[in-house]
Amino acid sequence: MENTLETDMVAMIRRADGHCHEPASVVFSVLSLAMHFHGWLSIFITLYYKDVDITKTLDYSSAIAILGFSLIVSILRTFDVRVEAARVMVSPPVLAFVTSHIISMFTGWNMIVCVAMGVAQLFLWARWAAVSRHPSNWKLWVVVA
Repeated sequence: MENTLETDMVAMIRRADGHCHEPASVVFSVLSLAMHFHGWLSIFITLYYKDVDITKTLDYSSAIAILGFSLIVSILRTFDVRVEAARVMVSPPVLAFVTSHIISMFTGWNMIVCVAMGVAQLFLWARWAAVSRHPSNWKLWVVVA
């Protein structure tokens, strides 16, 4: 029974003789068009709803969350924290600060906190670049500069 099914499938593929790629091309082109439409639509929606409170809150929250995570990474990398227990001790204070900041967010205070966290990261990465002998040190100096 299995051989018959396998033989039928092989015969069907041979009969198609390469003619099935045109319908597949059309299907994938339509899917590509749909994804492009979705992308442009989301850009226009983002531009239109820029001044809505929820989008501002989500924008500021995501900015501080990314800065908090990258601050944790820069601390771990700069001070060469390899012990898992020490890593666990570094992350919670930063995560607690970021979480409490997101919960009680004020627009003016958010900008000050984000700039302070960014400057702290720049100093930490500059220290790591100065101490480390990593082959890509110059790339990090370019970013810091």
